[in-house]
Amino acid sequence: MPGAVVIGAGPGIGRSVARRFAREGLPTGLIARTAATVADAAEAVSAFGAPVIALTADVADETALRAALDAATDEFGLPDVVVYNAAIVQPDTPGQLSQRAHMDAWAVNVVGALTAAAHVGPQMARRGSGSFIITGGMPEPKRQYVSLSLGKAGVRTLVALLDQEYGTSGVHVASVTVDGPVAPGTAFDPDDIAEHYWRLHSQPRDAWQQEVLHSGLAEDAVPDADGDQG
Repeated sequence: MPGAVVIGAGPGIGRSVARRFAREGLPTGLIARTAATVADAAEAVSAFGAPVIALTADVADETALRAALDAATDEFGLPDVVVYNAAIVQPDTPGQLSQRAHMDAWAVNVVGALTAAAHVGPQMARRGSGSFIITGGMPEPKRQYVSLSLGKAGVRTLVALLDQEYGTSGVHVASVTVDGPVAPGTAFDPDDIAEHYWRLHSQPRDAWQQEVLHSGLAEDAVPDADGDQG
């Protein structure tokens, strides 16, 4: 049974998104850079009873990322949804980082998402269905976060390009833009944010959204099946 793959399944949004999809019974592939991180995520996700596979890959390593995606596909079939949640989140001002450091951040924040999409997108397009969702942020650039501002601007553009490439074939490409620091029990609780990913994935094609903004306001809440806000 095809399911979900979450790339960047660490504490916070990645783990909450994986749990949200597992709650719906979807087999879930988890990809993180370290074995300890992905093992913790797998333990949290397995509580819902859905099958889980834990895989390690550095998203800046194209060969390793593609191999992890292949391993998840071999286990559960071509995924219904892939979530790219990897990012380097760091404060840096103009001129503070070296060119190498900027390239390293760009590789994780943008190029890894492109690699993942290019690996699974054509197969999803041939099947005629699937979702590819990227975690966005920084709707307004901030000089205190130069590399992240550049990366999230790149994500927004990448989503538009991927939609042009795969959208007409039935692949829903979208982003969830998170405009604040993620922390449990706050307006940016990762479990609340995870609801956006499920809603995007389950949207009918005639209602597809390309971007959802989570600003921490009450109107960000996602209606549940009974129409209540949750």
